[in-house]
Amino acid sequence: MTSVCFYFQVHQPFRIKKYRIFDVGHDHHYFNDKSDRDINNEKILHKVANKCYLPTNKLMLELLEKHPEFKIAYSFSGVFLDQLEEFSPETLVSFQKLVKTGRVEILEETYYHSLAFLYSKDEFVRQVELHRAKIKKLFGVTPKVFRNTELIYNNELANFVEGMGYKAILAEGADNLLGWRSPNFAYRSPGTTTIKTLLKNYKLSDDIAFRFSSKSWTEWPLTSEKFANWVNEVNGNGNLVNLFMDYETFGEHQWEDTGIFEFLRALPGAILKHPDNEFITPTEAVAKYPAVGEYDAHNFVSWADVERDLSAWLSNSMQHEAINNIYALEADVFATGDAKIIEDWRKLQTSDHFYYMCTKWFADGDVHKYFNPYDTPYEAFIAYNNVLHDLRLRIADRKTKRVQSKKDVVVKKKVAKKVANRAPTVHVKKVSGKKAPKIAKK
Repeated sequence: MTSVCFYFQVHQPFRIKKYRIFDVGHDHHYFNDKSDRDINNEKILHKVANKCYLPTNKLMLELLEKHPEFKIAYSFSGVFLDQLEEFSPETLVSFQKLVKTGRVEILEETYYHSLAFLYSKDEFVRQVELHRAKIKKLFGVTPKVFRNTELIYNNELANFVEGMGYKAILAEGADNLLGWRSPNFAYRSPGTTTIKTLLKNYKLSDDIAFRFSSKSWTEWPLTSEKFANWVNEVNGNGNLVNLFMDYETFGEHQWEDTGIFEFLRALPGAILKHPDNEFITPTEAVAKYPAVGEYDAHNFVSWADVERDLSAWLSNSMQHEAINNIYALEADVFATGDAKIIEDWRKLQTSDHFYYMCTKWFADGDVHKYFNPYDTPYEAFIAYNNVLHDLRLRIADRKTKRVQSKKDVVVKKKVAKKVANRAPTVHVKKVSGKKAPKIAKK
């Protein structure tokens, strides 16, 4: 039997506006510019919701109702859910309807879609806990499977997440780690005992996510029957076909006029025509299939770009400087006790900010340019650096006020103590020829 596991990442960042050096010290609103359509988070969310989220959710609901065997999984970033609550509650409701079917699983991740595991384990745990609480509040479920930002993964992460109680973790099925082996099985990271690793079949996933509309592709046009036949070939050669991709594949990356929605509408039926095929959620997959071996990832892997490493976010000096500087503020940020400063600091951790600074070209260049709201990666870095400058001033201001407040408290205590220890003064005046004492406080 071949079990098909559909998983979709759903994420939108709070984009930093083109924050100028002249704004430092005056403007503390970093994440929206209603005058710039490329960085207007509300307009972008509505655009993607209308092109992707709403029509795709409607179609997914139809497919779940039509095919009782059909199942899917999502991972929502916390910042995406925040934007749904603020800008598009109808889209949130459409996702909630899907989850209520009982055949849609929600996965765990960091709330701010961050690289926190690489720089602060404490912040990583805090963000995961925040995400868990958000999912429970909005959907009434508690995730059992973990997916790190952009499928960033290594052995240390798998062991760490196992200690947090998760049953499985998702990862890229990287050829250099698999060698001759297939991604179509469950694996285990060295040192773990209970958690399993589910690997993305990047070839079949990318056939839909990236190559679907490419007329230069030898397999174009891709039909549901052709794709189902490729899935059928796994029978006898694997247990799982993990199709992991961005949800924006449908309608945004692959526009409606490419035929992507017709393809999706026909796909479950085409796959289920084979009697040995089924759909499965990640939690069901790890319960059903044993690990067949170790997936040994000493270095970090991800699903980004042809290198499938961290270079999309950490390949040049601008990116390293920006990310090191934001995490260097951790202790000072929490010392302020200021909820707004903490929230802004966390939004600045979102991986997209560093992705926009990427200067890689060649095979990946068009991808980075397409998703970049800035004219150049250097503009992204300048805006980010200016925001950091302003954030440091806010932190310093809070520290000054805190020190001054402590000084004021000390002075007040000294004055009060001095008054309390002062002896009363006796005033004497004549009353009917007699002296009567009267105590007056000073």
